[in-house]
Amino acid sequence: MLTAIIVAGGSSQRMGFDKLFALLDGRPVVAHSIAAFEQTESVTDIILVGRAESLPDLEAMVRTEGFRKVSAVIAGGARRQDSVRHGLERVGGSAEFVAVHDAARPLVRPDLIERVFQSARTNGGAVCAASVIDTIKRADAALVVTGGVERENLFAVQTPQIFRRDLLVKAYDAVFAAAVEVTDEISAVERVEGKVVLVTNENPNFKITYPADLPLAEVILRQPPR
Repeated sequence: MLTAIIVAGGSSQRMGFDKLFALLDGRPVVAHSIAAFEQTESVTDIILVGRAESLPDLEAMVRTEGFRKVSAVIAGGARRQDSVRHGLERVGGSAEFVAVHDAARPLVRPDLIERVFQSARTNGGAVCAASVIDTIKRADAALVVTGGVERENLFAVQTPQIFRRDLLVKAYDAVFAAAVEVTDEISAVERVEGKVVLVTNENPNFKITYPADLPLAEVILRQPPR
């Protein structure tokens, strides 16, 4: 019913090393992301998309961790949207919905995945997001403040992002036909005027980006789920 595409193709330029294989509580970052979908009842299979040179390491990790729902480990493309499209091409015919998740978000929980999925089943598309709580300012090229942005009704979008399979395929077909770049599935679905509902998430679900994110994520992972 629900196939998960986990995108593990980032370059980790800001980390200086491959963040997806950095250890968190004794397991690679990517293993935590896969485990959340492995433990989610509604997820029937997982497609792991990575850089071509990292596929042997990803396949070895899947075997070591004993993940049973990972049905394919495939090479992605130069851009995130290329990797997602490669994943979509491998989705089985029986899948009605597709979840896309960034492998660098290891704090995702099965209950959050289920909540987003249930909203997607009702609305056709749903993503998790957190309310923006910081003050937001605009600045010019010299970083001089030029104005502010009202944060009411502003949300920081996260993953997973879950959509009806036919809607997501249509959206990505439109993106590639127009030769445009998108940063996530919402941006693709908006191009075909698809409906997307936000599912608010108050728990940490940040993307590992800088070295300091690793010890913070490890502290959070060791806490019992709320």
